[in-house]
Amino acid sequence: MPTNILLAKLRTRRGLKWGVPAMGLALVYLFAAATCVTLVERGWSPWLYLVFAICLWNALKFLLFGPISAILLIRARITERRARRRDLRAERLSGAVAVSRP
Repeated sequence: MPTNILLAKLRTRRGLKWGVPAMGLALVYLFAAATCVTLVERGWSPWLYLVFAICLWNALKFLLFGPISAILLIRARITERRARRRDLRAERLSGAVAVSRP
């Protein structure tokens, strides 16, 4: 499904920042699901319930992924900050050792 491809791209480090804005797609899917139910109630084919279920499932995926991506982004930034600090400390220590040698 196209939503799985999009969610896979959003799960990358570069795509995590788009997780919360992607929750807006859930509104589109919810609107489509509501439209399908309305059409069935007005006499259209009951097969639209299948489209309703797919739209509802995709909406739930995007609604749940928004907060999850925010948590993953925070975790990634903390990990990157720790790595940067560790590199700076190592650089300072190696520079201090090189300077103190006669």
